[in-house]
Amino acid sequence: MMRMVLAWLLALAFWLLRASCRIRMHNDPRPELRRAGRRYVYSILHAHQLMAVFCRDPGTGAMVSRSSDGEAMVPTLKLNRLVPIRGSARQAGRDKGGRKALSALIAHVQTGRPACLTVDGPRGPRNRAHKGIGKLSQEGDAVVLNLILVPSRRWIFTRAWDRLQIPQPFSRIDGYFCEPIEPQAGEPLEAYRQRIEASLNAEERLRDPAEAPAFAFPAASLEQAA
Repeated sequence: MMRMVLAWLLALAFWLLRASCRIRMHNDPRPELRRAGRRYVYSILHAHQLMAVFCRDPGTGAMVSRSSDGEAMVPTLKLNRLVPIRGSARQAGRDKGGRKALSALIAHVQTGRPACLTVDGPRGPRNRAHKGIGKLSQEGDAVVLNLILVPSRRWIFTRAWDRLQIPQPFSRIDGYFCEPIEPQAGEPLEAYRQRIEASLNAEERLRDPAEAPAFAFPAASLEQAA
């Protein structure tokens, strides 16, 4: 009971933080996609997950870990009118509910509502997109919207693997969309994953060079589980 009370207090704190911040979106393709009846899914970095809660459409589905940390995020998502779907990637050979959650996200997108994935989560490597985002796009018949979020003032958890960012109160959050990425007929999932990853990392290097890693993953690097 106490844990749930604390989770809702955290949700209220983030709601107040959101109310204090100004959000400005750049190169936003969503109005045109909506007019065309085109489905879309958000692709974001794990470091930006809290800011992304502020910027998504109501009704967006979001995968949330089945851990206690994930449980604490559920009230925050609900208060921001998002749809939590529980599960996370396979770890140490054990399925943590990720396959089932990804299937639920695909079904969510097929109803015409967006979904969002932290593509390098839940354990990294940082900025290394997992193949789940490509599968979500292909099977949900949706374009991928890579989104980089840059607050004017922020706290950065420098010891966390993802360098998690939290915008400071009364800051401005700039959201930068890449060009929508379409799945191509017959394209292997790994090739599609690489295109998504390259676009996302290039946008971060352009918009937030201080936080963008200096490295790039080789094309032949080991595929990560969804």
